[in-house]
Amino acid sequence: MRRVLPWSLIPAREHAAGRAVNVPNGELLVVDDVHAAFADLVLETSRSAPARRVTLALSGGDTARLCYERLARTGGIAWENIECLLGDERCVPPDDPDANQNMIRQVLTERVPVGGFHPMDCERGPDYEALVASRLPVDLVHLGLGPDGHTASLFPGSPALDAPADRLVVRSIDPTGRNEHERLTFTFAAISRCRHAVFTVSGKAKHEALHRILEGDPLPAARVTAERVTWLCDRESLGEDLDRVR
Repeated sequence: MRRVLPWSLIPAREHAAGRAVNVPNGELLVVDDVHAAFADLVLETSRSAPARRVTLALSGGDTARLCYERLARTGGIAWENIECLLGDERCVPPDDPDANQNMIRQVLTERVPVGGFHPMDCERGPDYEALVASRLPVDLVHLGLGPDGHTASLFPGSPALDAPADRLVVRSIDPTGRNEHERLTFTFAAISRCRHAVFTVSGKAKHEALHRILEGDPLPAARVTAERVTWLCDRESLGEDLDRVR
């Protein structure tokens, strides 16, 4: 069961301190199962373009892993017509436990016959940027939400947040050092040229960051634009904010 709640239609409400609550453009879907809802959106994307190749940009992290495990079990997807890119990656060897591509191979691309999988290589950033440019507009880019409000590898305070508008893929670091490893990441400009940006937000650990975004804090995730932006959120991630969207 899910309820579609366009954020553009949720009125600003007075906060207890007298401050209006601002919300980003896009739509917020309150779902019982974030991973199943994500798989449903990929299936919908696949079915909407039966005559051409569909391009996905995938993510990393625990929520993404569960999404892709569910996606691999979803029937009706024409996998041979789907090409997978990465939206970000750590600068580690491909088989490193911290590598997004390692996780994606284990739970998705080695289980279903995708039409193509293009992992990132930090040593070949310009080549990957050219690949992304040749695939735009990406049909669906999958995004997560970090406890600090980062998405992809766009961290608060990172120079990557201010990448020029003509850059699609850049190197990035977390200035606080809390997130290890240098990264390669889609820029805001690259995400803005995707057809659909889908955030998956699950669990109490994400509540504070999601709450700050609902309060209008310009965290990196709140700065994302695309042709369509969807946030798939469960009740735990919304916490007391669920009352705002009833």
